[in-house]
Amino acid sequence: MALLRTFISDPQNRPSLVVFQSSAVQTTVPILRQYLSKPLTSKDKSRHRILFSLLHLPSDLVEGDEVEIHDWLENVPGYSPIYFNPGTQIVSTIERALENTTSPIDVVIDSIDTLLSDIESTSDTYKHLHNAHKKLSARPGSSLILHGTNIELISLVTQASFTSSLVHIKGHPTVILTHLNAEYLTPPPPLSLDIKFWSVFIPLSQRQRDVNELVFGAKGEGSGDLTEIVVEILVRGGTGKKRNVERELEAWSVSLGPCQWSDLEALKTIALKRGPVEAPTAADPTQNLSFKLSLTTAQQEARAQVPLPYAHEGKPVEKPVDNKGAIFYDPDSADDLDDDDPDEDLDI
Repeated sequence: MALLRTFISDPQNRPSLVVFQSSAVQTTVPILRQYLSKPLTSKDKSRHRILFSLLHLPSDLVEGDEVEIHDWLENVPGYSPIYFNPGTQIVSTIERALENTTSPIDVVIDSIDTLLSDIESTSDTYKHLHNAHKKLSARPGSSLILHGTNIELISLVTQASFTSSLVHIKGHPTVILTHLNAEYLTPPPPLSLDIKFWSVFIPLSQRQRDVNELVFGAKGEGSGDLTEIVVEILVRGGTGKKRNVERELEAWSVSLGPCQWSDLEALKTIALKRGPVEAPTAADPTQNLSFKLSLTTAQQEARAQVPLPYAHEGKPVEKPVDNKGAIFYDPDSADDLDDDDPDEDLDI
């Protein structure tokens, strides 16, 4: 299933929270740019989009005038002559937008790292983001879209206590897949089993120092590729105790947009070397024996016609019911029996 393509092209069924996670070795800004630059269809013309730009230039993220832009690059604590709290200002801007329009609203914050740096408090930043999401989720079809690299803050906003439904888009360099294929003999699905690949890929991708070494080390490329990105996308939906979770490994390229990992030029050598791997089937114990254990069709039919050696032929046997109980005692030779009454001398 092309989850990334569905996310970009179908804003109607998008959850209330979307997180773009970049890292020091791989950015997801090109994917965010494609989403923001995609023209709204006639069906989505009423949708209102707001961009709070705290890190990248607005021109690096959007084109055209379909997005309401708040350029706060010069709002730096200690340097700006008129500094304001960006968290409070984001919430108040969302409140005004909700009052001025009845259409769904998409709010993009780039980036939550800069927001945290300006506010200088993880708990206060979380509260502002939670308040913004709470107001947006009250409007059906609205979404809060966050971009950042701070693992601690991203882990907080992706918890089920923040929201039960989300899309988490995480960018990885292509070298991580070539490393897994060469060192662990584990190419991406369908060239290997899903459970085997994810059990190796997830722990490695979370060890940021090892990933940095693959990119910036002696044999590394030196930087993450802006034209080809491996995308780990997680979609969580549902309410209550039942939550559907889908995790897919996809890709994005500047020429193709959302695509499969095998379409990336850097990974074509992996795709060409191997074929899809199917799950192993149970071994047949009757194969490769010096004697025959299997039955022919005629033998199976003859065996099925043999009557079962049961008198009742599968029907329960009705036993007579005896309502009178009795105790029968057969004395043993060692039993000491005395017919005399041991209490005959008592005057009862």
